Amino acid sequence: MSAAMQTLRTLKALHREGLLPVDPRLAEAADAMAIAITPEMLALIDRADPADPIARQFVPSAAETEIAANELLDPIGDEARSPVKGIVHRYPDRVLLKPLHVCPVYCRFCFRREKVGPGGEALSASELDAAIAYIEARPEIWEVILTGGDPLMLAPRRLAKLIAALDAIDHVGVIRIHSRVPIVDPSRVTDELLAALKPRRTALWFAVHCNHARELSVAARAALARLADAGIPLIGQTVLLAGVNDEVETLETLMRALVTARVKPYYLHHPDLVRGTGHFRVSVERGQALMRALRGRLSGLAQPTYVLDVPGGHGKVPIGPGYLGDDPDALPGALPGALLVEDAFGGRHRYPR
Repeated sequence: MSAAMQTLRTLKALHREGLLPVDPRLAEAADAMAIAITPEMLALIDRADPADPIARQFVPSAAETEIAANELLDPIGDEARSPVKGIVHRYPDRVLLKPLHVCPVYCRFCFRREKVGPGGEALSASELDAAIAYIEARPEIWEVILTGGDPLMLAPRRLAKLIAALDAIDHVGVIRIHSRVPIVDPSRVTDELLAALKPRRTALWFAVHCNHARELSVAARAALARLADAGIPLIGQTVLLAGVNDEVETLETLMRALVTARVKPYYLHHPDLVRGTGHFRVSVERGQALMRALRGRLSGLAQPTYVLDVPGGHGKVPIGPGYLGDDPDALPGALPGALLVEDAFGGRHRYPR
């Protein structure tokens, strides 16, 4: 295989492709987090655009060396909620199971950037058995979310074995997989992989991470179609990122593209307080304004829920804009005690309680 067809993993390779400026701080950025850009993502980068949204997600930046005081090593509190290696248990009825920390690409804004990468911690056979035993011993656990790293980096045989083990636990009703693979390395979506994603009893849902409509290449759409045609429901996860998708037109195009690829937009994540990612962060107010604009442009089918992961392991909360008020006097003839409702286009209306 030629160098052009391989995943780029070094600063030298990125320089060779003309993707990096000369900056001594880039070595520090590369030391802090692994590099990986698949051929599929490389092909989508517009070399003539210094602000290309695909490159911005995967190419290291000197801005990563700027660490703000409020940025955290463990921004969403995985460690605080990890009773057993590989398990994160925030909510009573569901757990995260992280069998490995390897990914096909390394997103520079990743909230687990301190963990992911080649040589990062992965569960041994005995550790995976202990994680499954933890789930088995707790009948309140109804949903198991396979994440990492990217669980689709497991060999299909190993993934099938893991899904079968979870499927054998009577109180587990749903297995959910979070993955970038169909977007960034779609050739991995093979018949063997599809067969692995077929539990006998439980429902399996698949969450696809996609941040820009250009990521939905012909090959990515074909991979998603194979998953959907296999009967696997698809939901979309997007991170709100400055310089990538923080314009209403960009988000609108992305959400429409996901829906036409049979992916239901699920979450729009407010960026976490990850060390060295201040250049990706937008304000909550900006995110709410974007969501308010989307409400007037897209049907409910294409609307994600805007969420913030509370630092310290306290879970996600919806932070979208509100449309109800308690100021009926703002309208002539308002009824005492009535609600003031703002529609998706800025109009205000009375509504009786």
